[in-house]
Amino acid sequence: MSDISRRDLLMTGAFLGGAIMVGGRRALAHEGEEHAPDEDAPKQDAPPPAKTKRKVRTEPRRTPDGWKQDGTVTTPNGSRLPWHVVGGVKVFHLVAEPVMHEITTGLTVECWGYNGWTPGPTIEVTEGDRCRFYVTNRLPEPTTIHWHGVFLPNGMDGVGGLTQKSIPPGETYAYEFTMTKPGTFMYHPHFDEMIQIALGMQGMIVVHPRKQAQQKQPVRDYALMLHEWRIEAGARRPDPMEMSDFNILTFNSKAFPSTDPLLVELGDLVRLRIGNLSPMDHHPIHIHGHAFEIVETDGGQVQKSARQPETTVIVPVGSARVVEFVADAPGDWPLHCHMTHHVMNQMGHDAPVMLGADLSDADRRIRKVVPGYMSMGLENGMGGMGEMKMPMPANSVPMKGLEGPFSFIDMGGMFTIVKIRKRLPKGGGDPGWYDHPAGEVASQASDAQLRKDGIAVNE
Repeated sequence: MSDISRRDLLMTGAFLGGAIMVGGRRALAHEGEEHAPDEDAPKQDAPPPAKTKRKVRTEPRRTPDGWKQDGTVTTPNGSRLPWHVVGGVKVFHLVAEPVMHEITTGLTVECWGYNGWTPGPTIEVTEGDRCRFYVTNRLPEPTTIHWHGVFLPNGMDGVGGLTQKSIPPGETYAYEFTMTKPGTFMYHPHFDEMIQIALGMQGMIVVHPRKQAQQKQPVRDYALMLHEWRIEAGARRPDPMEMSDFNILTFNSKAFPSTDPLLVELGDLVRLRIGNLSPMDHHPIHIHGHAFEIVETDGGQVQKSARQPETTVIVPVGSARVVEFVADAPGDWPLHCHMTHHVMNQMGHDAPVMLGADLSDADRRIRKVVPGYMSMGLENGMGGMGEMKMPMPANSVPMKGLEGPFSFIDMGGMFTIVKIRKRLPKGGGDPGWYDHPAGEVASQASDAQLRKDGIAVNE
């Protein structure tokens, strides 16, 4: 290596030891500006004056007595919006408000959401239901709700300034319409969309058909909302201005390893309702060990003659896709976005390309200035870095993964596991890791086996 200056060594060390791990472009830019909420302060029923610091909810809202939460769709890591009937109309209440949300252990941020959740509670109704939604605004700015994909009167469509006056802070508006078509839809603001959606204001809507098709096997019905965030290491708030370099990717606002697994019994029909209100990116959602069919979009049913087997479904921004498959192979099967940067947690992307570089001399020189310094992995790849448990800035999760049954799982972000078992535990709890039958796990090949099969790899 040619001679390099003390300044160059320090800059190289900064890139390799810091930018790779916590975001080279703007890491820690907001540290010192962010703050934890005052959790001991009393909750307020209406927003304070605009110049008063907002108190942030730390717990989801409780279900009012007498309100129902029955339904058949499971929202992993999420909730279902309760309702009751008044004069033949199903009545719901949504509260738009700041929400303190843990994306995964070690990363808690101040988002915006509904009823203490992001995404907001899943709305589950039946075709033909007359519904009344009260929407209370406890944000510091106006908002609306757009019922994405739902057919309804124009004045209920929720576009601020066009079809309604936006809901001012502290006010409650009423929306009322009949759910005329079955399907999988979404809800989100249509006022200051860039900020409000980016901060987590979104939710799923499931309208079941009035006449349910008869199924030969039990159905496991899951709702998954896709989202992407820019959260600087150490920051308390996502950056809603980001357009391209997202570093936290989530299912239902959770990043692996905090995504709840999808629990299924062998032979079940599995239905995945996947919605995407990410700010910018489409997501190719891929399953292992099975093939599914796209049976529905937010526009309606896909005719059986038009369906084809897939292992990956692209879910475009602003759309929903419903896929189905029969769980015919037991095991722990990954379900994840196949954009490789979308299964990582809070990684920076501005580091120089160092693959193949010999940094031993650089390390030796840098240690003269920074004792104990060691370059961080990119010259030989990044595998295993999550196991090193290196000190990180507060409220950051670069390279966070999970200790698996064989070794460390270095996945993150938009990744979860479909756990298929012959029988699930009573009560539906997590069955733990899959117990593989003998001879069904990849393992190191012996020299004798290699010689027997004519493979010369150790010569």
